[in-house]
Amino acid sequence: MKAYTTIGQSRKLAEILPLESADMIYVYDRHLDKLYGDTPYVIGYKVLNEDVDIPCWSLTALLSVLPEGTRLLKSATDNTYHCDCPKGNVNKWFDNPIDAAFEMICWLLENKKI
Repeated sequence: MKAYTTIGQSRKLAEILPLESADMIYVYDRHLDKLYGDTPYVIGYKVLNEDVDIPCWSLTALLSVLPEGTRLLKSATDNTYHCDCPKGNVNKWFDNPIDAAFEMICWLLENKKI
Protein backbone atom coordinates (compact mmCIF):
# COMPACT_ATOMS: atom_id res chain seq x y z
CA MET A 1 0.00 0.00 0.00
CA LYS A 2 1.19 3.49 -0.82
CA ALA A 3 2.53 5.15 2.36
CA TYR A 4 3.27 8.72 1.23
CA THR A 5 2.69 11.23 -1.57
CA THR A 6 4.53 10.84 -4.86
CA ILE A 7 7.09 13.41 -5.93
CA GLY A 8 4.51 15.00 -8.26
CA GLN A 9 1.84 15.14 -5.56
CA SER A 10 4.40 16.46 -3.09
CA ARG A 11 5.45 19.28 -5.42
CA LYS A 12 1.83 20.34 -5.87
CA LEU A 13 1.07 20.20 -2.14
CA ALA A 14 4.24 22.19 -1.38
CA GLU A 15 2.72 25.04 -3.39
CA ILE A 16 -0.59 25.05 -1.51
CA LEU A 17 -0.04 23.69 2.02
CA PRO A 18 2.13 25.02 4.84
CA LEU A 19 5.49 23.22 4.68
CA GLU A 20 5.31 22.50 8.39
CA SER A 21 2.33 20.22 7.71
CA ALA A 22 4.66 17.80 5.88
CA ASP A 23 6.14 14.99 7.95
CA MET A 24 8.58 13.60 5.37
CA ILE A 25 10.99 14.88 2.70
CA TYR A 26 12.49 13.77 -0.58
CA VAL A 27 16.16 14.67 -0.15
CA TYR A 28 18.10 16.37 -2.93
CA ASP A 29 21.71 15.21 -3.36
CA ARG A 30 23.83 18.21 -4.39
CA HIS A 31 26.73 15.98 -5.45
CA LEU A 32 24.61 13.93 -7.84
CA ASP A 33 22.47 16.96 -8.75
CA LYS A 34 19.27 14.94 -8.36
CA LEU A 35 16.89 13.58 -5.76
CA TYR A 36 18.47 10.97 -3.52
CA GLY A 37 16.35 7.95 -4.42
CA ASP A 38 12.59 7.80 -4.59
CA THR A 39 11.88 7.10 -0.91
CA PRO A 40 11.39 10.05 1.43
CA TYR A 41 12.95 10.45 4.87
CA VAL A 42 11.02 11.27 8.00
CA ILE A 43 11.51 14.89 9.03
CA GLY A 44 13.57 14.76 12.20
CA TYR A 45 15.91 12.19 10.73
CA LYS A 46 16.81 14.70 8.03
CA VAL A 47 16.24 18.45 8.12
CA LEU A 48 14.20 20.05 5.34
CA ASN A 49 16.30 22.33 3.13
CA GLU A 50 13.52 24.36 1.51
CA ASP A 51 15.77 25.41 -1.38
CA VAL A 52 16.28 21.91 -2.78
CA ASP A 53 14.38 19.21 -0.85
CA ILE A 54 10.75 18.35 -1.59
CA PRO A 55 8.36 18.10 1.38
CA CYS A 56 6.31 14.89 1.46
CA TRP A 57 3.13 13.92 3.32
CA SER A 58 2.10 10.63 4.93
CA LEU A 59 -1.58 9.70 5.18
CA THR A 60 -1.64 10.94 8.79
CA ALA A 61 -0.25 14.33 7.74
CA LEU A 62 -2.76 14.62 4.88
CA LEU A 63 -5.70 13.78 7.12
CA SER A 64 -4.55 16.39 9.64
CA VAL A 65 -5.04 19.24 7.13
CA LEU A 66 -8.54 18.14 6.09
CA PRO A 67 -11.54 19.80 7.76
CA GLU A 68 -12.91 18.33 10.98
CA GLY A 69 -15.47 15.65 10.28
CA THR A 70 -13.76 14.35 7.14
CA ARG A 71 -13.92 10.58 6.94
CA LEU A 72 -11.78 8.20 4.93
CA LEU A 73 -14.01 5.45 3.59
CA LYS A 74 -12.95 2.07 2.24
CA SER A 75 -15.20 0.16 -0.13
CA ALA A 76 -16.19 -3.24 1.16
CA THR A 77 -16.29 -4.68 -2.35
CA ASP A 78 -13.24 -3.52 -4.29
CA ASN A 79 -10.65 -2.07 -1.85
CA THR A 80 -10.96 1.50 -3.09
CA TYR A 81 -10.96 4.65 -0.94
CA HIS A 82 -12.95 7.87 -0.81
CA CYS A 83 -12.88 10.97 1.40
CA ASP A 84 -16.24 12.12 2.70
CA CYS A 85 -15.95 15.76 3.72
CA PRO A 86 -18.57 18.06 5.27
CA LYS A 87 -17.43 20.89 2.97
CA GLY A 88 -17.81 18.95 -0.31
CA ASN A 89 -16.85 15.78 -2.07
CA VAL A 90 -14.77 14.44 -4.91
CA ASN A 91 -17.15 11.86 -6.33
CA LYS A 92 -14.43 9.39 -7.19
CA TRP A 93 -12.91 6.33 -5.53
CA PHE A 94 -9.14 5.75 -5.54
CA ASP A 95 -6.86 2.71 -5.33
CA ASN A 96 -5.27 3.96 -2.12
CA PRO A 97 -6.04 6.36 0.74
CA ILE A 98 -3.14 8.73 -0.09
CA ASP A 99 -4.63 9.53 -3.52
CA ALA A 100 -8.12 9.97 -2.03
CA ALA A 101 -6.86 12.44 0.60
CA PHE A 102 -4.63 14.26 -1.93
CA GLU A 103 -7.51 14.76 -4.37
CA MET A 104 -9.81 15.95 -1.59
CA ILE A 105 -7.25 18.54 -0.44
CA CYS A 106 -6.75 19.78 -4.01
CA TRP A 107 -10.53 19.98 -4.59
CA LEU A 108 -11.12 21.86 -1.34
CA LEU A 109 -8.38 24.39 -2.12
CA GLU A 110 -9.49 24.88 -5.74
CA ASN A 111 -13.05 25.48 -4.56
CA LYS A 112 -11.90 27.80 -1.73
CA LYS A 113 -13.34 25.53 0.95
CA ILE A 114 -10.15 25.56 3.05
